[in-house]
Amino acid sequence: MNYPRRECFVTTPPGETILVGRSVAQEMIELRHTSLKLAGVGGIILVLGLAGGWWIAARAIRPVQDISATASKISAGDLSQRIDVADTDSELGQLAGVLNSTFARLDSAFAQQTRFTADAAHELRTPVSVMLTQTQTALARERNSAEYRETIEACQRATQRMRRLIESLLALARLDAGHRGIQRTRFDLARTMRDCIEAITPLAAERGISIESELGPVECDGDAEQLAQVITNLLTNAIHYNKENGLIRVALEQSDDATLLTVSDTGHGISEEDLPHIFERFYRAEKSRSSGRTGLGLSISKAIIDQHGGTIEVSSQPGAGARFVVRLPR
Repeated sequence: MNYPRRECFVTTPPGETILVGRSVAQEMIELRHTSLKLAGVGGIILVLGLAGGWWIAARAIRPVQDISATASKISAGDLSQRIDVADTDSELGQLAGVLNSTFARLDSAFAQQTRFTADAAHELRTPVSVMLTQTQTALARERNSAEYRETIEACQRATQRMRRLIESLLALARLDAGHRGIQRTRFDLARTMRDCIEAITPLAAERGISIESELGPVECDGDAEQLAQVITNLLTNAIHYNKENGLIRVALEQSDDATLLTVSDTGHGISEEDLPHIFERFYRAEKSRSSGRTGLGLSISKAIIDQHGGTIEVSSQPGAGARFVVRLPR
């Protein structure tokens, strides 16, 4: 058998040549075994690497698939769907959190739009029904001039209510769309408040309500007309929901970083369950005492204050009146 050998020729000084060699068969067998072991270990590592890479890639892609699946369900109309966020510290987890908040705002916006449309239709249906009933009754038979006049007056009242509602809806639409921009000027807010108080004083006198005011000179940057609308809305509500011979307190003060406008009354107050919804559109805490009112005054006021970068808050207890505080940045 011809085994592999390792040979070496050595030449001595006398000129003789010596051949030295040995068999390397054992070493070759060991090298073969080693190569097989290396190939096996390499194959195992390759398989483990492929499996681990597939598992890591699948785990990394799964959130993307969840986001895509949730977005597909939302685009199909199910706005209640949310992405399951397991790891909030990773980049995809943070992205999922942002998307969830966006979906929540969309859900809230669509729900508010649906409720707003239904409430607007309901509010408009009442005066339209009144007008239709009155005209049908008047046309059913011949009537005298007094009866016709009574019918026309009823239709006029219904029309005026529709006009107030439509004007309020138009104002809200402009505020939401940002078309009703703020005409910022420097003006005396205390003087504006005095003008508003003077304008609604006859309305308060009809119910024997007195108005106390503490108005120091306060310069303000903002839209005087819009802020006057806010003040008038708050004063009108304080009169409407106050007790007979009640009291309204109006205060204006200025701190280092804000201007505070306070309107409080001695009325029936607002229940705890109504407080979170008081600025919602068409919401009326005392529906039995809200005849002729649109339920949009506080919503418009909040939208105006938001445009000015301020806040409006309410605190109340049943039977102890309500207190509205408007905070405007200086």
